[in-house]
Amino acid sequence: MLTGVMNELSAARTDAQAPAWRHLPALQQPAYPDEAALAGVVADLRRRPPLVFAGEVDSLRDLIAQASAGDAFVLMGGDCAESFAHNTADNIRLKVQTILQMAAVLTYGASTPVVKVGRMAGQYAKPRSSDTETRGEVTLPSFRGDSVNGHEFTPESRIPDPTRMLDAYLRSGTTLNLIRAFTMGGYADLREVHSWNRGFTANPAYKRFESFAEEIDRAMRFMEAAGVDFEALRQVDFYAAHEALLLEYEDAMIREDSRSGRLYDTSAHMLWVGERTREADGAHVAILAGVHNPVGVKVGPTTSPDDVLRLMDRLNPDGVPGRLSLITRMGAGRIRESLPTLVEAVRADGRPSVTHYEALEATAGASLLEVRLETGRTHQIRVHMSAMSHPCVGDDMYGADPTLSAKLGLARQWLHAVRLGFEHPTSGEWVAFASPYPEDLRSSLEAMREGVFR
Repeated sequence: MLTGVMNELSAARTDAQAPAWRHLPALQQPAYPDEAALAGVVADLRRRPPLVFAGEVDSLRDLIAQASAGDAFVLMGGDCAESFAHNTADNIRLKVQTILQMAAVLTYGASTPVVKVGRMAGQYAKPRSSDTETRGEVTLPSFRGDSVNGHEFTPESRIPDPTRMLDAYLRSGTTLNLIRAFTMGGYADLREVHSWNRGFTANPAYKRFESFAEEIDRAMRFMEAAGVDFEALRQVDFYAAHEALLLEYEDAMIREDSRSGRLYDTSAHMLWVGERTREADGAHVAILAGVHNPVGVKVGPTTSPDDVLRLMDRLNPDGVPGRLSLITRMGAGRIRESLPTLVEAVRADGRPSVTHYEALEATAGASLLEVRLETGRTHQIRVHMSAMSHPCVGDDMYGADPTLSAKLGLARQWLHAVRLGFEHPTSGEWVAFASPYPEDLRSSLEAMREGVFR
């Protein structure tokens, strides 16, 4: 198949050019009453240091890739939503301890490396089923997490306050600092499994872990007697993840890696999109499509195979191992019915995808391309052009400049199937069809030739 494409020669995103997600539907966002205050907070966040670093993010993506190949196991744990009030050293330690305990059991029982990810250090926002909450005769905005508004049911508390994002940033930073201290300072040493259980031995649920810890102790003593160096066991890698719900916050935390020029969301090592915000043409998917972090998408019982394939096209078009994880949210009663069809769709899709193109004509600001699809995947052309920082003109969903579309009078992307050929299913003969440019695309091409930027 040959396709005509008007390809925009756009530069990397700058502060002066709004990112693509701002032109797309953005669900579950707070209605801040003071836009100037919001802009001030966002500008402040942009100047602050990153919370995580590109090298750490790359390491996690590589580890998840190992898990996808069956050579490791990913363990993610934490709260549905963190709170400022419970952001204490003891609570952080206990969460880390629980994940370490679970990882020890999995590692020892399955003899498989465990990738440890905490839903921590950033999970301060939560989606809601309704924008408002009613108690008696009083209706107020819903509580959207401590990074948005207060839990107390008063008009003052429920007003979205952008300065809370600054508090969330600081608390996330202190949490990450403490996690690093625990995991790099010897607390995670497998020789300390008994210390993780102190204070809980009276609980019958922990008696089994105590017995398990004794087995690990015996194994450790044997290895020590055999002359094994335990220094490597003193430290473990521990990664942070949260739902990328507040778009202003996540956008403000995006940084360019000086090594590669790639963009990373430095608010966490891994980000995910929730069930309520996973639309492939929505703002949440768009903002994560533009960063190099490993990302996740929650899929529920209403998710169709086509939904999954569109998300794959948008978030991992080239099938990079470790880039995209699907997180099931179905419940025990629905998962046997709903999950197999999604798994089969992912397996049947296969990656990578291949696109061939040739430049037919160049104008000021854009070029006309002839494109041939080798694999023919949904959205493939749009995804590949966007990945090369040259999105199709008019394709706001994939990063096009809306000002150019406005100058050309385009209400859609410049993408048109000019020739289509295939073997006839009955005769086996080659059948070909041609289609001239429709009026809106023809006129936009003429405008580019005449110099729309003059």
